[in-house]
Amino acid sequence: MAARNSDRSGGTVSQVRKGSAGRLVEVAEGVFAYVQPDGGWCLNNAALVVSRGQAALVDTAATEARARALRSAALGVCPAPPRVLVNTHFHGDHTFGNFVFPEALVVGHERVRGEMAAAGLHLTGLWPDVEWGELTLTLPEVTYRDRLTLHVGDVTAELIHLGPAHTTNDTVVWLPEQRVLVTGDLVMSGVTPFCPMGSVAGTLDAVARLRALDARTVVTGHGPVAGPEVFDVTEDYLRWVQELAREGLAAGLTPLEAARAASPGPYAHLIDSERLVPNLHRAYVEERGATPGAPLDIGELFREMVEFHGGLPTCRA
Repeated sequence: MAARNSDRSGGTVSQVRKGSAGRLVEVAEGVFAYVQPDGGWCLNNAALVVSRGQAALVDTAATEARARALRSAALGVCPAPPRVLVNTHFHGDHTFGNFVFPEALVVGHERVRGEMAAAGLHLTGLWPDVEWGELTLTLPEVTYRDRLTLHVGDVTAELIHLGPAHTTNDTVVWLPEQRVLVTGDLVMSGVTPFCPMGSVAGTLDAVARLRALDARTVVTGHGPVAGPEVFDVTEDYLRWVQELAREGLAAGLTPLEAARAASPGPYAHLIDSERLVPNLHRAYVEERGATPGAPLDIGELFREMVEFHGGLPTCRA
């Protein structure tokens, strides 16, 4: 399955945009965060665990060029490619690059495989000007339900399903000895949370569980590496969204009208503040008693978000 806007010549792909290339940051011995600035739409983070010549990767990247840059970075600190690749959820910015790691066994929550297959390469159509490359969808081969333990050399990694939160199929990766937590998009650093495919209340519950792990370092799904203080921003923002939803419902406002009245409020400093509209849609249905994770019309929510933003949100992938 190939994406549109491929850019191949002689077996090479276009270079990652200048100034936005990812970089490896060692956050504990043998544990690396792969950070792609500025963390906006489709500029996600990944993580790499290296021990005794073995490696495991958490998430990939949105485009072929970015995934190949990630592979090169990984091979710069490990003599062999990763043998295991964990997808924290089904979104394409975290999974489209799976095919660039053919040696790896792909692992995800049991819902990830079906959600990936259903979504396909739909994400590429939202930003048709992005040079996606020749993408091939590679689904997880191993799935789990609640928890799974990986052993990477001397490092123990606990895969934990939480939610519905960012989606219905979120995985966090916890390294207890190193006290490093890889959250996927359940938590973001300096970036607006996004949970229309999951749950506002469920994300708050999940963050409370993450706090209890007592992590020292948090590699979030987007944005700079952080400490546990990143949980405060996520919680405060989502409680603000819940309050806006309660006020909007009482005033008879639609989520779009409530978003326009509130603007980004105290969270204007977070990247991609237009996500307030779909987040409010999720908060509205939860206030009305909907089950966390119940499907919404994401296409319509994206359309409203574009209307609120005054144009297509910026994607620098």
